[in-house]
This record gives sequence, structure tokens and C-alpha cells, in this order.
Amino acid sequence: MVKEIILTKYEQARIVGARALQLAMGAPPLVKVPVGMINAVYLAQLEFEKKVIPLVVYRGN
Repeated sequence: MVKEIILTKYEQARIVGARALQLAMGAPPLVKVPVGMINAVYLAQLEFEKKVIPLVVYRGN
């Protein structure tokens, strides 16, 4: 059984921001881009909601 990981709002913002930067620099999107979508942040948020962003959060003890 896989446990659902709960991210803080700061971790979520960091992941979406990092992915938005990647998209803005030319990385291929991991979801189908809606027609008219030009904002990298909105696209990164869409990827986050669909849980396809390949980034990992490491927490200290």
C-alpha cells in the first residue's frame, strides 16, 4: 500500500516554481497542453495536480 505524501504549501510552491522554470526554458510538458495555454506557471500547476512532475522533496529529521 502506497502512503499519500502530504506537502506543505511551501513545498508545493517550490515544486511548481521549479517545474515552471523548466517549462519556460523549453522542457517538454508532461500533460496535454490546453489550447491557448501560454503561462508556464499554470501549466506546471496542472502537472502538479495530475501528479506527473518528476521532482522529489527530501526532508531532514
